[in-house]
Amino acid sequence: MEGMKFDLRLYVLVMGIDPLRIYLSKEGLARLSTKLYQKVDDNNVEDMMMHLTNYAVNKTSAAFEANRDEKFDAIGHKRSLRFTLRYLKRAENAQPNDVMDQIKDIIIKTLIAGQPHVSEAFKSC
Repeated sequence: MEGMKFDLRLYVLVMGIDPLRIYLSKEGLARLSTKLYQKVDDNNVEDMMMHLTNYAVNKTSAAFEANRDEKFDAIGHKRSLRFTLRYLKRAENAQPNDVMDQIKDIIIKTLIAGQPHVSEAFKSC
């Protein structure tokens, strides 16, 4: 995003495993690195500000910009999910509903893959 690596922080609530009941929050955020991304090479492989999106790492960067107002969600190194979907539509021509459908599919498949273990954990509680 804007030349920087980013990740998504999404919130999922599992209310049941049999049947599987999953809720995905409409709110979430994107966390951006504080340096423009460059292909990994011997000179930048250890540059955490370029390769990691963790708040704990990037908040120490002189380039880190905190978000001060939710109305200006296009500014700073943490962006709203709403902004991120608008950005992807504008920059990548990605349709927000399609992106969210793919994310939901990944969440469902991930929970199905771990279903036996999660089911046992639910039963033991």
